[in-house]
Amino acid sequence: MGEASELPFALSIRAMELADVDAVLKVEEASFVSPWSRAAFVAEVGDNDLACYLVAEADGQVIGYAGMWLIVDEAHVTNVALLPAYRGQGLGNLLMAALCGVAKAVGARRMTLEVRPSNTAAQRLYAKLGFVVRGVRPGYYTDTKEDALIMWLDRL
Repeated sequence: MGEASELPFALSIRAMELADVDAVLKVEEASFVSPWSRAAFVAEVGDNDLACYLVAEADGQVIGYAGMWLIVDEAHVTNVALLPAYRGQGLGNLLMAALCGVAKAVGARRMTLEVRPSNTAAQRLYAKLGFVVRGVRPGYYTDTKEDALIMWLDRL
């Protein structure tokens, strides 16, 4: 789906498969205080017809992933994560751009996501891609009771 030539490793972005779940769990556990379970990823990739997940690989190793649900003409981002060693290199931007490309290709016209107010790095990434804050979901994150900022990208 995508490759970057300026990185010090071979990067590829492709559709997630069930065989990727264990590697994705390592990314998830390194990224979130309350990570999704193996069963949740298996259900998303294997059973959810609305779900679309991508993995980013560096030299063949899964280093990140991004997912969304496609509902009519809207894409709702569920998760985006990279292993800590790969953050800050523009890979989140590449993953999100690939996700937006897939959403647009299947007919989505807009994209939305929730992000923690404390996650300023993610907010900067999303803003760079054109997302804007349109609302707040009070107490959205059950682990900390932190609110979520609702961001929208109105044109894919």
